[in-house]
Amino acid sequence: MGIKAALPRYELYLYTAVLAGALIWAGSWIFDASIDNVSRKAFKESVKPGWHYFGRKMDVADFEWMMWFSTFRNHILFALTGHVIFAKILTLVAPKIGINGCKHRSLIFGVYGGLSVLVTMGWTFMGLVLSHCIILYSVAMVKRKWMCFAAGLASLASIKLEPYNSWQESLVTGSFDLQDILFYGGCGFSIMRCMSFALENCEKKDGNYTFCDLLKYNFYLPFFFFGPIMTFDRYHAQVNNTKLIRKEREMWNITTKALLHLGVILVVDVFFHYLYILTIPSDMKLVTKLSDWCLAGLAYSNLVYDWVKAAVMFGVINTVATLDHLDPPQPPKCITMLYVFAETHFDRGINDWLCKYVYDYIGGDHDKIPKELLATICTFAVTTLWLGPCEVVYIWSFFNCFGLNFELWVAKLFSIPPFSTIEGAMGEAMSRRIRGVFNAANFWAIVLYNVLSLNSLGFAKLVGRRLIFKGFPLSSLSVLLVTYCGVQLVKERERQKALQEDAELVKEKAE
Repeated sequence: MGIKAALPRYELYLYTAVLAGALIWAGSWIFDASIDNVSRKAFKESVKPGWHYFGRKMDVADFEWMMWFSTFRNHILFALTGHVIFAKILTLVAPKIGINGCKHRSLIFGVYGGLSVLVTMGWTFMGLVLSHCIILYSVAMVKRKWMCFAAGLASLASIKLEPYNSWQESLVTGSFDLQDILFYGGCGFSIMRCMSFALENCEKKDGNYTFCDLLKYNFYLPFFFFGPIMTFDRYHAQVNNTKLIRKEREMWNITTKALLHLGVILVVDVFFHYLYILTIPSDMKLVTKLSDWCLAGLAYSNLVYDWVKAAVMFGVINTVATLDHLDPPQPPKCITMLYVFAETHFDRGINDWLCKYVYDYIGGDHDKIPKELLATICTFAVTTLWLGPCEVVYIWSFFNCFGLNFELWVAKLFSIPPFSTIEGAMGEAMSRRIRGVFNAANFWAIVLYNVLSLNSLGFAKLVGRRLIFKGFPLSSLSVLLVTYCGVQLVKERERQKALQEDAELVKEKAE
């Protein structure tokens, strides 16, 4: 049935009330658990003194968030602000010395990025990154995709697997708190960008891209250490566009998004003073004593938080990239809006890269089961290498690969009689309700399959056991009911968006 199937307004109001009440109820359990256990010995390392006027301690378990918005906030802001100012000054000065600043802005970006990486990480790290670039550029000149993939995956394996990664890391001299993150982030993203360059060079019919094109692409500072990845074809086309015209209200939108990110950062900080959603799951002795609703709320809130973190971090970087007249990969889709595995991702840049070069390349139209199975296995094999092979990543990859294929199998099954006949005989609204039940179950499969990579395998197993087995039927069905209400509200939002897009399309045709 189509996405435009409508439900009665009063039914949607009921779903909203049930969902809001359930979120408040689950939140109250987490709040009580945070208050009652703030002085636990297990909380000592990850619950620290926070804003003194709150009079409460703060959950600081996520090093990445604290790094970005507390510990190294000023360093990151200084580097990104310097990038914008450096590019602007050289763009203004260039015409006075007979150089077209707009035409050579990719070079300006690359020079600043290269100098910043050199000053931050030193000569040895720069030499290491350049060596990966030289190797993959040399392979790219052969114009054989399989060779580019083999060389790229070998390079990626060299920084993800022992003893090769330890040997390369030992080459980088110096010691500071961010060295490990910047080392693996810089090398990992550089290799993925070099693979994109090599694969796009295979598609280039007349000649080859230059090594300078690769360096300018790789050393764009906002993307260098933390991503997101922007495929070479998109970056090269956008950065070499000399017609730098702002869209109507674009600066207003950029300012609005920047203020929104600042607001979200403040809200998350406040939440961390009252809801210890990151620290509680690490204490398994405490977790076993919590209610089913508290466990469900913790699992859900951890995924929501991970999306918020990705959206804000990539949002800050994307704001800078937008000021540079680029159209970077957008933040990931909110976990609340996801009820199918096909749309599940936490890094849209990596997702776009994998879809373009692996998943869509092998799977085609994703309609044939054998090709889809091969495409998903290859995609998650590359993803496993990207994340770093270990037990948790293996389990995460297996279940997400299975979920993606299982969706296709179920869709194929229900597209043939008698299931298709039965669905065709019922109304669109009833079809939407029945699909919503299956989507609600699928939503919790997505949550459980992904929460193990965010917290621990033990926590994921406990949540699954409590909600599916020990909590049956009361906890299981009540959580499923609440999730069903949320799915229907998401479907309603998608319906409204589809209607709006249709109206805009009709308006464009009329004009």
